[in-house]
Amino acid sequence: MFENLTDRLSDSLRKITGQAKLTEDNIKDALREVRMALLEADVALPVVKSFIEDVKNRAVGQEVQRSLTPGQEFVKVVNAELVKVMGEACEDLKLNTQPPAVVLMAGLQGAGKTTSVAKLARFLKERRKKSVLVASADIYRPAAIKQLETLAGDVKATFFPSSSDQDPVDIAEGAIAEAKRKFIDVVIIDTAGRLHIDADMMTEIKRLHSAINPIETLFVVDSMTGQDAANTAKAFNDALPLTGVILTKADGDARGGAALSVRAITGKPIKFMGMGEKTDALEPFHPDRIASRILGMGDVMSLIEEAERKLDKGKAEKLTKKIKKGKSFDLEDFRDQLMQMKNMGGMAGLLDKLPGMGQIGKMAQEHVNDKMLTQMEAMINSMTPQERSFPDVISNSRKKRIALGSGTQIQDINRLLKQHKQMQKMMKKFSKKGSMANMMRGMKGMMPPGGGFPPMGRM
Repeated sequence: MFENLTDRLSDSLRKITGQAKLTEDNIKDALREVRMALLEADVALPVVKSFIEDVKNRAVGQEVQRSLTPGQEFVKVVNAELVKVMGEACEDLKLNTQPPAVVLMAGLQGAGKTTSVAKLARFLKERRKKSVLVASADIYRPAAIKQLETLAGDVKATFFPSSSDQDPVDIAEGAIAEAKRKFIDVVIIDTAGRLHIDADMMTEIKRLHSAINPIETLFVVDSMTGQDAANTAKAFNDALPLTGVILTKADGDARGGAALSVRAITGKPIKFMGMGEKTDALEPFHPDRIASRILGMGDVMSLIEEAERKLDKGKAEKLTKKIKKGKSFDLEDFRDQLMQMKNMGGMAGLLDKLPGMGQIGKMAQEHVNDKMLTQMEAMINSMTPQERSFPDVISNSRKKRIALGSGTQIQDINRLLKQHKQMQKMMKKFSKKGSMANMMRGMKGMMPPGGGFPPMGRM
């Protein structure tokens, strides 16, 4: 979502980072570039004006002028102000109430409300160990009720049935009563949306809110709508006591304006970001980590947390012991690594969170995408156990058989074997020295021709 903003800010801040001394002139030039970058990202104009003014006041102040590296200090100031605009800290759901804690979801039609209900239910079940019941009060779209029922089955949440001839308040009250009977921790109520804000919708949702008095009222907004997202959030906030925002479609090509505008305009925190269509693609919103990624400084904490959740620790320990004993890294191990990489969002997803890897992540996405990882996996699966353990036995006739079995070409098999050899060498070095630099140099060899990484000194 922040690619264009990251590129523009990185270019403008790079010019000032190397300055031995900051002057009114070079600060003015840098601020002009930052301002243009924010406007192009569709950040709301009042937010841009306030942001630039705050950065300027701090940049010409003592903390920057007295620094031995004023250029780098200026980048720190921009980072701190980005964090401030987006809300200082990650704000969790406040569910400390007598069960069931009721969460009301509001927003326009098409923003991803129903999917977000399922994502939130899965998040609460898996990461907060809560039991969850979901219900749809969208009586205008029977398909929305059916969709929620299907999604509830997928995430193993309790579904409370409803129909289009019921009153939304009756549905919500019935769902809460059912949750009390079954001792369920959290109830999430999906509400009706419209294509635009109208009086009838606002009247209905205010009536619903008043009847059930939810502990959390979350506004679901499509990040693709830019600063309009912030304006819509404000309209809902004027009608309802919102407690937070869920920003959807943040994995798309939105320019980031919504993330930088919503908090400043509504005063309400962004609590979650939807990072894909799957039900596990919901992440808590950490302003400091997002600011770091916007400035091309990576997001190592999120990477570590994701690894903790998604990587198979047993396989990782087994591989580490195997390599330390001097045993070879075979194609079975290579396939395991490819599958782990897919679970972590592919190579581009990994590199995007590492410091200084923004551009490399894009190149990796172009050259090593999910389709290629799946193809590599298919090639390894088409081999015999002996071939996977001892790749040197793979002759030309065997390559033909493997290519036929995996729907690939012989040159694809050759490339896979070459990449495996390079990965094998990298694993040996990595097991000895364990440095990130060695690992990244090893990954360089995995890139197809024309897609290599820049020299390590430039990262």
